Amino acid sequence: MKTLIETERLLLREITLDDKEEMFQLHSNSDVQKYTGEPVVESIEEMEHAIQQRINNYKKYGYGRWATFIKNGMQFVGWAGLAYLPEFDEIDLGYRFSPKYWGMGFATEASHAILTYGFDTLKLRRIIAIAMKENKASIRVMEKVGMEFDKFAPYKPGGEDVVWYWCDKKLIAKNTRH
Repeated sequence: MKTLIETERLLLREITLDDKEEMFQLHSNSDVQKYTGEPVVESIEEMEHAIQQRINNYKKYGYGRWATFIKNGMQFVGWAGLAYLPEFDEIDLGYRFSPKYWGMGFATEASHAILTYGFDTLKLRRIIAIAMKENKASIRVMEKVGMEFDKFAPYKPGGEDVVWYWCDKKLIAKNTRH
């Protein structure tokens, strides 16, 4: 499987059905799912269905959520990538990593690379990211990669407000200058 994005420490590639065990371990973990608004995945079959949807999205949109590995040893750490949200006509940056890799900077590293790929390779105009208000770590990642607060608004009809961030290529360049 071809690597789409490579960073200093990580490789990102399309998720395949061969990743179902690792993806199941990730999505069946209640700590991982805590701030996602999604229930834990109960079965391998449920995970296979979710992976097939991701494969369909790669074909339909040309991007998606990508399996993320530590280069040194090819250890699966989770996923990170883009998803088209048709209900909002927006492209969302998202990430989900195994708790043993939290706090190591992988979400920030992957997100920087994904935004660059989204703007430079895919020629996207705007990318958003959404998090529950309580998910301070995820919000911090959004800020570290140069995204700016947009609004508090529900993600699902009738749901509670979540935090929306946004960026475009110019904003990222401005906010990440050193």
